Amino acid sequence: MRRTSASLVAGALVAALAWASGPSSPAVALDPSVGVADLTQDINQILSDSRLTIARAGVVVRSAQTGEDLYATDAGKQLTPASNTKLFTSAAAAETLGLDYRFPTTVLHSGRKAGSVVTGDLVLRGTGDPTMLAEDYDALAAAVAKAGVKVVTGKLVADDTWFDGQRLGNDWAWDDETAYYAAPISALTASPDRDYDAGSVIVSVAAENGKVKVTTTPQTDYLKIVNRATVGDSTDVLIERQHATNTVVITGTVAGSYQEWVAVDDPTAYAASLFREALKKHGVKVIGATTSGAAPEGAKELAKHESMPLSELLVPFLKLSNNIHAEILTKAMGRKAAGQGTWAAGLKVVTDFAKANGAEVINMRDGSGLSRRDGFSPSSIATFLASLRDKPWFTTWYDALPVAGNNERFVGGTLRSRMQNTAAANNVRAKTGSLTGVTALSGYVTSADGEPLVFSIMLNQYLSGSPKDIEDKIAVRLAQFSRTAGTSDVSSLRVAEPTSSGDLECSWLKPVQC
Repeated sequence: MRRTSASLVAGALVAALAWASGPSSPAVALDPSVGVADLTQDINQILSDSRLTIARAGVVVRSAQTGEDLYATDAGKQLTPASNTKLFTSAAAAETLGLDYRFPTTVLHSGRKAGSVVTGDLVLRGTGDPTMLAEDYDALAAAVAKAGVKVVTGKLVADDTWFDGQRLGNDWAWDDETAYYAAPISALTASPDRDYDAGSVIVSVAAENGKVKVTTTPQTDYLKIVNRATVGDSTDVLIERQHATNTVVITGTVAGSYQEWVAVDDPTAYAASLFREALKKHGVKVIGATTSGAAPEGAKELAKHESMPLSELLVPFLKLSNNIHAEILTKAMGRKAAGQGTWAAGLKVVTDFAKANGAEVINMRDGSGLSRRDGFSPSSIATFLASLRDKPWFTTWYDALPVAGNNERFVGGTLRSRMQNTAAANNVRAKTGSLTGVTALSGYVTSADGEPLVFSIMLNQYLSGSPKDIEDKIAVRLAQFSRTAGTSDVSSLRVAEPTSSGDLECSWLKPVQC
């Protein structure tokens, strides 16, 4: 049955009140024997779907109010979480770095400044800001010019030493190398737009006057474009960067316009090229070449840019399941906690925090979930989610999670097209996860009684199309759950079939799929 918009708003208010009050939520009069048996029967029926016959399914539903498990199957088994990994990375970042944390990017000079001449090097130093745009590098260059600098006799030095030199995560698939969602990680990088897909460039093609025109966002000569595409009756085009180069080869046919987000090979050199072009635009000439290295001791600051605070960055990070944000934050945590901007140091911070908050079964190889060796149990995720409710930053973090059925892209995120016009819409707040043969959904939902629940659904090793609708049916059933009444004809839990590939998060399928 379709709910009215008024009932959706009412449901959202109930959900918000249930979670905003945290562990001290007003008690609901509970009768554990009523409704739970029906819930168990219904979830068992949902999980009897033939697509899961050869698969592994782990599901836990827990009352955040009483701590009891309302449903559990394979609760303690280690399963592949995909982007559910980001629940741990994001929460650990809020705890370790703090919601006010910002990434500074600075311009310094070595040697001596006399009038408009710097006798020495100009240094661009980064700390990992994934939100740096071409316009931000332009603003830094403008600030250098405003400081009176017109000539730099030395080199332009790109200082990315805040992080180590390991660019790609453990176990990442080789065939993802040029995909923007698996871009190299660096302390100096740039994003093409306000989705903040750091380390990538948007390559656009369009049919104009019988030829294929190619443009990039931002406009840059850093990539070498080899355009072999032709105008045709339909668009069937491949835009792909060649391995270990910055050469992008375009083949196929183009009838209209098309865009592809392409990861660069060296984000540090890419960011430095944007800054060098901006310096030239603002009348600042750097005589020497562009190199990389650490800023020398005693280098003096000329300009500085700070990112948005982590409290704001959590929104594009979690709503759009941004892998690069996860990995940058992981290395940033390692830098803060151990003085080492490495995956090893950062992952220790995350796993220690996870274990301290109830995640006993946990194996982390990266911060985003791209690694297939990442592993968590549904029970660990549920315990972890429940434990976060008493954190001082919980409300901000909770608000950054995708919201089921909400069409606003930076509200609904990867759940914006799921569970629409159901009891779960504007109620379920959860993290999605998708890899080939893997899907997961874990988060929070308020029951029909106003009882706050946490849940984790992990489906692995299926060979069918995406079974995300199974996750959705369970989530909708939880939103309908009442301890004082059974619901349910499971066949009435109608949810939309997935509209995009189940192999990847919908937000990774550019142009925007969710």
